[in-house]
Amino acid sequence: MTTPRVMITGAAGFIGSNLTMTLINRGYEVVAFDNLSQGTLDNLTTVADHPRFSLVEADIRDKDAVTKAAEGCQAIVHLAAYKIPRYSDAYDTLMINALGSEHVAQAAIATKAKIIAASTSDVYGKNPQVPFNENSNLVVGNPDVKRWSYAISKMFEEQLLFALHERFGLDVVLLRFFGGYGPHQNMTWWGGPQSVFINHALDDQAIPIHGDGQQTRSFTYVGDHVAGITSTIELPAANNLVFNLGATQEITIEGLARLIWRLVRGEHEQAKIEFIPYESFGKYEDVMRRVPDITRARTLLGFEPQTDLETGLRRTILWQVARRRALGIPTIDPVCLEAETL
Repeated sequence: MTTPRVMITGAAGFIGSNLTMTLINRGYEVVAFDNLSQGTLDNLTTVADHPRFSLVEADIRDKDAVTKAAEGCQAIVHLAAYKIPRYSDAYDTLMINALGSEHVAQAAIATKAKIIAASTSDVYGKNPQVPFNENSNLVVGNPDVKRWSYAISKMFEEQLLFALHERFGLDVVLLRFFGGYGPHQNMTWWGGPQSVFINHALDDQAIPIHGDGQQTRSFTYVGDHVAGITSTIELPAANNLVFNLGATQEITIEGLARLIWRLVRGEHEQAKIEFIPYESFGKYEDVMRRVPDITRARTLLGFEPQTDLETGLRRTILWQVARRRALGIPTIDPVCLEAETL
C-alpha cells in the first residue's frame, strides 16, 4: 500500500505543526511548507528527523516552489495566511492570502491533489444571527476598515476553490475555524487574545482588552481542530463542502481574561485588566458574537469538540510557561500547575 503524501502550508505554525505531528503518527508522509515568518522550527522538533517528514522553506508567493513541493501529494492542506491587520496595513494580508491560494490551486491542478483550505469564522463578519451555519450570510463592514481585509481574502479563497472544483473537477474542502488555541500557538496577538492574556498574567501586568470586553467568542482547543482536519482529509463525504470547526461554548473576552488570570495567579488575586479603545489603533469594527453551528461537521465528519475551555487553557498555560522558559523569559509557576500535579 502506498504511503499517503500530504503537503501542509504553514506547517511550522500553530495548527500546521500540530497537524503535522498527528499525520506522521497516522502513517502519512508530510511535506511541510513554510517561510518561517510566523512559524518556528521549534514547533517541529519532534518530527524533524522522521523519515516521513521533509521541510521546504519557501514562501507561498513563490509559485514554482509551491508547485514543486506539491509533486506526488494526494492532498494539500493550505494553512499559511496573514491575519487581521491591527497594527499594520492590509496589503500583505490581501496579497499573501490571494496569491497563496492561487498558487496552491494551480499546484493542485498539476498534481490532481485534494485541497483542504483554512478559511475563518471571520467571514461571517457582522451577521447578527448566531449561531452561524455554513449557509449563513457573510456580512462585512466598510472598505476603509482594514480589519475586513482578512475576511475578504478568505471569501475570495472560498470562491476560488469552488470555481476550481467546477472547472477542473478537483475535490476541495473549506474549513471555517473558530478561535483556535493550544500548544505551539504564537505568543503575540498573531496567536489570538489568549496568548497575550497568558503572558500578561504571568508577568503580573494588566491584561489588555480591546473595546469593552463584552464581545463573545467560541475558543477551540487545537487538538479538536486537528481531528476535524484529519477527518476531512480521509472522508470523501467532506469533499466540496464548507465546514464550521469549533467549540460551541461562548465566553466574553473579559470573561476569558478573568478565567486566565485565575488559572495563572489564583482566585485570591483580583484580575488586572486594561480596556483599550478601538480608536487607539485606527478605524475599527468588531464582531459582538461569534458562535458556530457544527451540525454539518457532526453529521458528516463525526466531529465533536472533546476539550472544554478550562481544561484546554490549563494545558496551554503550562505549554506557554515551558516555551517562555526555553526562551529565557522569567516566568512564575502558574496556580494551575499545582492542580495538574495533585
